[in-house]
Amino acid sequence: MNPILKYLKNVFAAKRVLRDAPALTGLVKADALLKGMFAADKFPGLAITVLKSGKTIFQKGYGYTDIDKKHYVDPRKSIFRIASVSKPLAATALAHMVQEGLIDLDESFVTYLPDYPKKEWGFTIRQLASHTAGLRVYKGKEFALNEPLSIRDSLSLFKYDPLVFEPGTEYLYNSFGWVMISAAMQEASGIPFEEYVQENVLNPLGMKNTCIPNCYPDDNYKKSGIDVNTIASSEEQNHVATFYTKGIKGFRKAVPVDNFYKLAGGGYLSTSENIAKFGLAFLDKKVEVKEEILNQFLTAQQVNGNSTYYGLGWQVSEDAKGRKFYGHVGSGVGGYSNFFIYPEQQLVFSILINSTDPKIQGELDAVIDCFF
Repeated sequence: MNPILKYLKNVFAAKRVLRDAPALTGLVKADALLKGMFAADKFPGLAITVLKSGKTIFQKGYGYTDIDKKHYVDPRKSIFRIASVSKPLAATALAHMVQEGLIDLDESFVTYLPDYPKKEWGFTIRQLASHTAGLRVYKGKEFALNEPLSIRDSLSLFKYDPLVFEPGTEYLYNSFGWVMISAAMQEASGIPFEEYVQENVLNPLGMKNTCIPNCYPDDNYKKSGIDVNTIASSEEQNHVATFYTKGIKGFRKAVPVDNFYKLAGGGYLSTSENIAKFGLAFLDKKVEVKEEILNQFLTAQQVNGNSTYYGLGWQVSEDAKGRKFYGHVGSGVGGYSNFFIYPEQQLVFSILINSTDPKIQGELDAVIDCFF
């Protein structure tokens, strides 16, 4: 067939699938952009789920969960590292704990862990959650740490370091603040952090494919939240993705890491469908926390009269075209994620990639823009 005729046939076929609806032509463009990105070796595998007014309008996998085995991505079943998209999950659990009266956002952290070393200044749970407590960022090999630390034991990584500024006077994004919050949550509730999240967030919202690190038996992982026996026996693509990093010669397997200690800041794994379901719960007001409490988490904090564009565990901002959203971008070893909720347009975006930051955020923004 003539190449031009073949191209036109494919275009019209796509339009027929979409019923020639003018409002849906952007979906064709989004699909073309993502196919082009995969063809250009921009990512090993990508899962995307887009919801509009509670309905799935676009859901697809591109590339592979495992390059060597040629396992295709399935957005319903393929499990990725979600990196800092873990923070909204942890923040939702914290909101439940605030509602139960177990934690006060404006109470000092040492109220919950009194043996924590005293600093020049004190800081609150709210300041930890909003990245205004003055904690330092990763240094050295901490970003890719591969040590089996418990949440409480991991505090030794940074607890003796001085604060880098007086709490409340500046904003500095980091994940250690949420490690500290998860430690405080354990002390306040009397149960492991991951159990509290499971019981109060994942189970109620039906997030069956969201789990802690080490949830895949082939890697000596332990069960949490999903049927690992089903995953382990499957030869298809419904399994935890292989994690990659891009080098000069293409994608190679990422270095091994143990993210258990930083579950709250960037340790969870999930599917794009599950994360979209989580976002929809906020739009549909199905998160069983009082609105006045949730609003505190979803309101950008102020430092010296200026917005930080960050709430408590949530990015709260506007995109390049001034459209308001809340959600999070995640970047970790072997995982990159986008999770955005646009309340005015009733849109939820969930994009997961099984690679350390592939440097394609601008291209992902262009894909997202197709849906407006």
